[in-house]
Amino acid sequence: MKKLISIISFLVMLSISMSAQINLDKVVKKSIKKAERNVENRVERRIDKGVDNTLDKTEKGIDDAVKGDKDEEKDNKTKKKSADKKNSTKEDAENVTKTKDETKTEEAAQNESADVQKESKPAPTLTWAKYDFVPGTEIFFEDNHEGEQNGEFPSKWDLAGGVVENASFDGSNVIYFREIGNIGGITPLLTDSKSDYLPDEFTIEFDCYFEQDVYSQRYYVSFYGIKKQKSVLKRLVLYTNQAQYGGTEIQGVYPGAARSNIDKQARWRHIAISFNKRALKVYMDDARLLNIPNIEENPTGLTLGTTSQKEGKYFIRNIRIAKGAVPLYDKFLTDGKFVTTGIKFDVNKASIKAESMGTINYVVKMMQDHPELKFSVEGHTDSDGEEAANQKLSEARSKAVMDKMIELGIAKDRLTSKGHGESKPMSGNDSPEGKAQNRRVEFVKF
Repeated sequence: MKKLISIISFLVMLSISMSAQINLDKVVKKSIKKAERNVENRVERRIDKGVDNTLDKTEKGIDDAVKGDKDEEKDNKTKKKSADKKNSTKEDAENVTKTKDETKTEEAAQNESADVQKESKPAPTLTWAKYDFVPGTEIFFEDNHEGEQNGEFPSKWDLAGGVVENASFDGSNVIYFREIGNIGGITPLLTDSKSDYLPDEFTIEFDCYFEQDVYSQRYYVSFYGIKKQKSVLKRLVLYTNQAQYGGTEIQGVYPGAARSNIDKQARWRHIAISFNKRALKVYMDDARLLNIPNIEENPTGLTLGTTSQKEGKYFIRNIRIAKGAVPLYDKFLTDGKFVTTGIKFDVNKASIKAESMGTINYVVKMMQDHPELKFSVEGHTDSDGEEAANQKLSEARSKAVMDKMIELGIAKDRLTSKGHGESKPMSGNDSPEGKAQNRRVEFVKF
């Protein structure tokens, strides 16, 4: 029995042992497989991690590059802002360190600049290049105040009323209207002042002075001799920027002028008047202000006056009255040349006066209309001064006229210049009118 029990126990133990061995083998195999799977998973994770790291580094490089650009842009903005702030701070510091005197000086300069801009006249719409006044060629009254004694009554005039004397102003001799009543002024002193001494065609020229900021300063031109002739009812009234004939219905204002009867600057105005049978034209500097086809009255003489006043700067100078003539082109066809006294120069100089442009423009237009014309521009002087100096002066003046015409578009081969000095007078040199007639420019065909 015991033996049987031992055998059974052995078998049981053997069975258990075999079963355990079998289970152990299963466990081992399972563990091996599990280990293999773990290794595989770990390897895969390592690979994935390596790839991730590589991608991370690449992405980081890209991010760093982008961030670098942004940071650089940000840094630049920061630096610029800092520099601007620094400059602003510096400017503020400089402004703060300015002295009160410097600030006042700067403000005064700014105020002066503003005043200059405010007072400067508007640019006119016309220029001397369009000026078309051509004076008469036969001068029968000329007063340039040569030889006049300061403080005395002008020797070439008669008094119509008021107080009028010679004076010196603005570097030249002038006629000074010291005091004028409602009717007054001066009229030319001629041999026969009672007769109608103004021809059917005539021109009158003179300069008159206007003060700064003086309201309604006026000069009057009456076309009759007040003392000895019958009255012509209408008269020409000249303001600083306006010409008016008779009533206010006939008037013209200088182009670009802000006000007709007051101005922000003092100035001389050159007045030119042209009359042809019944038509009246009035020019102020480079602009024609009036063009009246029929004045319905007969001008017989001249009286110059001012508005009623007892003080003020009322001056006139360089008065000339000339008889009109046939058109210059017609004279050229008849004589092969034409003579003009309308081209004027500064005293003892070859610089052309602005009012000469009317005659020069006329000749230029003539040559443009007739391209076959060729002229020798020939200058003449009066006999005042040395003969050699007058010769040289006439040569310089004729060349100046030629150069001006070339500048205006006339070809060089159509012009020459020549001076004759005082060697070919047209009139005597013993009167202002004779001298003025001898100071001339001739255009001779070649």
